[in-house]
Amino acid sequence: MRVGPLWVGPPWEEVPGGVLAVVIEPGRAFGTGAHATTRLCLELIAGLPRGSLLDIGCGSGVLAVAAAKLGFAPVEAVDVDPLAVEATFGNASINGVDILVSEIDALAGELPKTDSIVANLTLDAVHALAPWVESAHLVTSGYLGTDRPDLSGFASVLRRELDGWAAEVWVRL
Repeated sequence: MRVGPLWVGPPWEEVPGGVLAVVIEPGRAFGTGAHATTRLCLELIAGLPRGSLLDIGCGSGVLAVAAAKLGFAPVEAVDVDPLAVEATFGNASINGVDILVSEIDALAGELPKTDSIVANLTLDAVHALAPWVESAHLVTSGYLGTDRPDLSGFASVLRRELDGWAAEVWVRL
């Protein structure tokens, strides 16, 4: 699949020329890059100012690996699922990118300080997460186009929809 300057696919597919390849080994963790919410997040991440980035609920690591390929640094990825942590670590290795991966419940404690955060989660999780976020930019998805998050302390500056799903870029007020 092609999203802006990125190509996302499995290791057995031929990578087209002139793209930043994000090779993802499909496995037990969520996220091959094909879901509309992932594609929307990839588009929105590509438009953010470069700096440090945290991927909350990283699944297979698609978003974290793509961010590292796009020039974000340092990149951190967290998930509550140990299989997701393992998959993200493996996919970072396959892609030759440095990502700090941790098993953390993002709603249960302090988050790493970064310039930007991406959270492709459920609407309820996005609402619960917002009070913990101190980053200047927040990319959210994982909810329907009919949903309208209201995140205290943030303003939505860009919203996109695809196949009935939505994603947004938020800036801290």
